[in-house]
Amino acid sequence: MEAINKHEGKVYPLNRTNVDTDQIIPKQFLKRIERSGFGQFLFFHWRFDDEGMKRADFSLNQPEYDGASILLAGENFGCGSSREHAPWALLDYGFRVIIAPSFADIFYNNALKNGILPIALEEEQVQQWMEQAEQKHFTLAVHLENQEITAPDGSVVSFDIPAHQKDKLLHGLDDIALTLTYQDQIEAYERRMQG
Repeated sequence: MEAINKHEGKVYPLNRTNVDTDQIIPKQFLKRIERSGFGQFLFFHWRFDDEGMKRADFSLNQPEYDGASILLAGENFGCGSSREHAPWALLDYGFRVIIAPSFADIFYNNALKNGILPIALEEEQVQQWMEQAEQKHFTLAVHLENQEITAPDGSVVSFDIPAHQKDKLLHGLDDIALTLTYQDQIEAYERRMQG
């Protein structure tokens, strides 16, 4: 998993609440066994029509949001089923940070496990940035170690994250990599049990 500490990126505003995991990545694309390649199917039914053509009325298809890496969303983002494919699709598309007033618990943890930084902020703050991002090219700078977000006007907003999750993201450690940091102790234990 790629480590993250300082991330500055273009913001994409998805001004919708209760975005569920089936909207993030529809069930028909869950047959793949690898973690890559899901980005092309992100928000599929919103981005594409029945013929597979991009919908001009869905904002993510607008060129001003090309390359966006920070997603702003409404409350309860990632609700619905527990599919881990949802963060895989978001990450594969290019999103490293998601900011919303609230997240579904399972989605929140799946995002962290896959190298995405989910940040819960006050709804008023999210809405203010949402309106700015809908009007013009808008970027935010996220500093995980300091737990701060800096807006273009220089204002700084603090955020919370569990300390162990912060450490895993800063060092790029998924659950397997975290376990492997104890490899010497594990091998020593196995030798003691064998002999």
